[in-house]
Amino acid sequence: MSAPVEGAVAVLGGTGCMGRHICAAFAGRGARVVAVSRRRTPVVDAYRFLPMDVVQYTAEELAAVLTAERVGTVVNATLGWGRTEEEMGYTNVRLVERLLGAARSMAHPPRLVHLGTIHEYGPVSHGTLIDEDLPPRPQTLYARAKLTASRMVLEAVRAGLLDGIVLRVTNTIGPYPAPESFFGALAARLRDGAAGEGVELTVADARRDYVDVRDAADAVVRAARSPLADPLVNLGRGEALHIRELIDALVRATGLPPESIRERPGDVAGRSAGADWIRVDNSRAGRLLGWRPRYDVDASMRDLWDTVRPVSVRRRRSPGGDGRRRR
Repeated sequence: MSAPVEGAVAVLGGTGCMGRHICAAFAGRGARVVAVSRRRTPVVDAYRFLPMDVVQYTAEELAAVLTAERVGTVVNATLGWGRTEEEMGYTNVRLVERLLGAARSMAHPPRLVHLGTIHEYGPVSHGTLIDEDLPPRPQTLYARAKLTASRMVLEAVRAGLLDGIVLRVTNTIGPYPAPESFFGALAARLRDGAAGEGVELTVADARRDYVDVRDAADAVVRAARSPLADPLVNLGRGEALHIRELIDALVRATGLPPESIRERPGDVAGRSAGADWIRVDNSRAGRLLGWRPRYDVDASMRDLWDTVRPVSVRRRRSPGGDGRRRR
C-alpha cells in the first residue's frame, strides 16, 4: 500500500523532458512541487521554482535549501551530457555527491528517487530479458557515469544511510520529447517540411524497449510513496520493438505516407549506440510499486507528434502533457 508523499517534492531537472512530466504527476496527486533547474522555462510556471545549479552548492548549502523548502522527497531527474569523462561526471556524479552529503547533514533527510538508465547494464545478447540481477557492463562514457552515480545511491541505501531508490529507466517516448533525441529530431524534420521530398534516415538494425514518459513519471510517484523494499527497480514496457516499427508508428501519427522515410542502413550515434537489443524485465516494478505501462506505442507517438507539429493545429493539452491512454 502506497503512502501519501510528506513534505514538498523537489524535482531536480524539473524543466527537462522527463522532469516536466514528473512535476505534473506529483502535482496531479496533490503534492507541493518545487522545480529545480539552472534556467526557468514556462513549463514550471505552475510550481515553486528555484534557479539552481546544484553542483555549485556545497552539501551544507543544499541541505539548508531543502530544509527551508520543507522538502520530503527529492527526485533526481537531471540528465548530464558531455564529450569527456569529466564533463559526464560533472552533473551525473558530482550532483549525487552533493545530494548524499546534504542528506547526511540534515536532521530529517528527504527520500531520494534517483533516475538511472537501462544503459548502465551495457549491451546484452539478443533475447536477453534485462532484470536487476544482470551485472552492469557499461560501454559508453554516459552509461559509466550514470552507473557510478546509481551505485553511490544504492550503497548509501543498503548501508542504512539514506532512504532512497534507483529507477533504471529505458528509452522514453511521448509528449514533449527532447529535441536532440532520435524521435524528437525525426518529428521535427517531418514537421519542418522535409517530408515533401522525403526524409533520408539511417536506421539501426536494432530492437529496443521504449516506455512512455508519463508511465515513467507515474513510476517515480509510486516509488516516492511506496515503503522501501528493494532499492533498485528497472522500468520499461517489456517489449523489444524494431526501430523501423517505432518509426512507422511516428509516421502514422503524422498522417504522412509511409514512403516519407527513405531508409539507409548503418550505425547511429547516441545514448543507445551499440545496444542492438533492449528488453526490460519490469516484473519487480509491478510487484513492488504496483506499476505497469498504460500507453501503447501508437498512443505515445500520436501525443509526441501533437506536441511537435505546428502550434496552430495542436489539440489543447494540460501542462503535464497528458493525452489519450491505451490499456
